[in-house]
Amino acid sequence: MTNEHITTYIERSVLATLRALIPNREVRSHSEARQVAEHQAIRLLELHGIEDGPVPVEFIADLPKIEIEMVDAPVSGASFWNGSNWIIQLNKHESYSRQRFTLAHEYKHIVDHNRADALYIGTRDVSPAEQAEQAADYFAGCLLVPKKLLKRAYYGGMQRTADLAAHFQVSEAAMTVRLRQTGIAEPAPRCTPRSAPFSRSWQYRMNHRTQTQGV
Repeated sequence: MTNEHITTYIERSVLATLRALIPNREVRSHSEARQVAEHQAIRLLELHGIEDGPVPVEFIADLPKIEIEMVDAPVSGASFWNGSNWIIQLNKHESYSRQRFTLAHEYKHIVDHNRADALYIGTRDVSPAEQAEQAADYFAGCLLVPKKLLKRAYYGGMQRTADLAAHFQVSEAAMTVRLRQTGIAEPAPRCTPRSAPFSRSWQYRMNHRTQTQGV
């Protein structure tokens, strides 16, 4: 097998590899669904040999059967199967950092395709759709701002949120969330309303209703 054929095989195996990390059973807790998302993000970085930031998330566009469209839309992004390829649409009017996050977020929806019902079963307080959106946000955060790389930068002296956001090419809001998720920053007081700057439950509902078939 030539190097070209080996590379093609690996690229075509990316989705299968990430989907294989989803347990073959119903996931009963949201914390486990988040762990799955983080494992998938780490594995995706490993597959592409990424060991430093900023993460070149644009490599997603180079994966087989993935097409990126820049569109004029009232929302941040969308993803769907068009019969031959996965289409990820990004709002062309939003900032580059936001588009990067949206790209990673929508790719997680593609990875979850046909498995979302087992991954996100909901609770009395959170619907399955909301869990799916939260997991996609978490995946995007883990992919764009890996815990290991964030701690390396932070404890190496880069401790201003704005500087970290610029280094990893994400928004300051996303960086603030990631600092809390990794335990570097203290969580917000319980009386402070939690923000959801990247919530896209509309997208999950659209994908769930259409039940498209993909690779």
